[in-house]
Amino acid sequence: QVQLVESGGGLVQPGGSLRLSCAASGSIVSIYQMGWYRQAPGKQRELVATITRFGIANYAESVKGRLTISRDNAKNTVYLQMNGLKPEDTAVYYCKIDSRYAAYWGQGTQVTVSS
Repeated sequence: QVQLVESGGGLVQPGGSLRLSCAASGSIVSIYQMGWYRQAPGKQRELVATITRFGIANYAESVKGRLTISRDNAKNTVYLQMNGLKPEDTAVYYCKIDSRYAAYWGQGTQVTVSS
């Protein structure tokens, strides 16, 4: 059974940094994309960033230049380096893995940006 375990969330001041990690346990065949999404209170879940198995990244306009996605294919792990955080980045962050056969979601990790 596949499980995605996220870590790295927390409380940070505006302008600060956090690094999120998401590791997949179990066997996932034919992964083609990994990504991060977020959901703020009262809002719909939105895409933050995705990265293909070949390392091609895609970002939401609101995070370009501040957040960086990366992955370790051998470890089935995806990371999100978040710099220059703003209060509007406050949300629950979810990782997602898309394979040829299924999509898997993590349980979410809270990121709060506040002074």
